[in-house]
Amino acid sequence: MWFVVCYDVNTETKEGRRRLRRVAQVCKNYGQRVQKSVFECQVDEIKYEQLRKRLLKEVKLDQDNLRLYRLTEPRDKRVEEYGAIRTVFFDEDTLVV
Repeated sequence: MWFVVCYDVNTETKEGRRRLRRVAQVCKNYGQRVQKSVFECQVDEIKYEQLRKRLLKEVKLDQDNLRLYRLTEPRDKRVEEYGAIRTVFFDEDTLVV
């Protein structure tokens, strides 16, 4: 299944900037960046739960914002892309977690 992960991390402090990097790294382990704070992830239910738990461990809910959107299948009929950078589809096995 496909998910879109979007986040805003408060970067006013040094800790916030570190937290931003950690959140991005977690997302990179499960999907690909499509915008600065937006990732598309293709995962099964187990990996989704791992991703969600890891992200919730990193963000501070009183300062940051995290959104997870499930895309209905087929993804390519639900998502329109415009601009220079296009999504590259990977098999689940090629992503390192």
